[in-house]
Amino acid sequence: MKRLFGFLVLTAALAAAQEGRLRIIAFGAHPDDCDIRAGGTAAKWAAMGHLVKFVSVTNGDAGHQSEGGGALARRRRAEAIEAGKRLGIAEYEVLDNHDGELMPTLAVREQIIRRIRQWNADLVLGPRPNDYHPDHRYTGILIQDAAYMVVVPNICPDTPPLKRNPVFMYYEDRFERPNPFRPDIAVDITDVWEKKLDALDAHVSQVYEWLPWVDGILPQVPKDPVARRQWLAKVRRGTITPAVRAALVKWYGAARAKEIQYAEAFEICEYGRRPSEADLRRLFPMVK
Repeated sequence: MKRLFGFLVLTAALAAAQEGRLRIIAFGAHPDDCDIRAGGTAAKWAAMGHLVKFVSVTNGDAGHQSEGGGALARRRRAEAIEAGKRLGIAEYEVLDNHDGELMPTLAVREQIIRRIRQWNADLVLGPRPNDYHPDHRYTGILIQDAAYMVVVPNICPDTPPLKRNPVFMYYEDRFERPNPFRPDIAVDITDVWEKKLDALDAHVSQVYEWLPWVDGILPQVPKDPVARRQWLAKVRRGTITPAVRAALVKWYGAARAKEIQYAEAFEICEYGRRPSEADLRRLFPMVK
């Protein structure tokens, strides 16, 4: 009886501790996409005690020049889990759909719906459905298709529907057609930039092997782990676009915005709940 009472007290304490904690779920097509697009913001949420989950919709089993199949999928899953630990997020899940073969089917849509419901998400992040890679495009479509269905009880009835539709938002990209990315909010990640690089550094098969091979610069990658981490910092510097800089001015003020070196930006998806400025400030409490 004492043991049961202690368990109930602990459960109640945990529930109370989680009150007020945001629940964010981010989707990427591959096991490094979330890190690239939202790793800095995720690290900030996690440091503030909020719960962040990354989901890779494919297992990444095609993303390498000399490896593939199950062995590569296992390697990339391990890299993703390590990256999640380095960011401090709660969970990093890799779904077992083949890389390069993703389609916006009903079965995969249901996978997305169930993950959003199970996480009881306040905010859902993902790519826009216009991109060079079909897996990225279809991940965007799958998230759009789930945006309303997460509240419909007769869809995936084995998983309780959400009582309130989350806010859905897109990651930043540089594609112009059919319409360019429009940053509704931008987050200063300058102070966690090194942590984001540490997470990317965990994706050895990608940032030091596959992507340099695709770009024709593989011989430039140092073999020494310390030297290649320094190399990664140089090639991943990036630039802040005028549109994102303007969003930083809006949210941080002109003086602070001038000092920001690194940022991540997000656009509201009109298919989910439409947030007010006050809602965005609640969902992005690090922006102040």
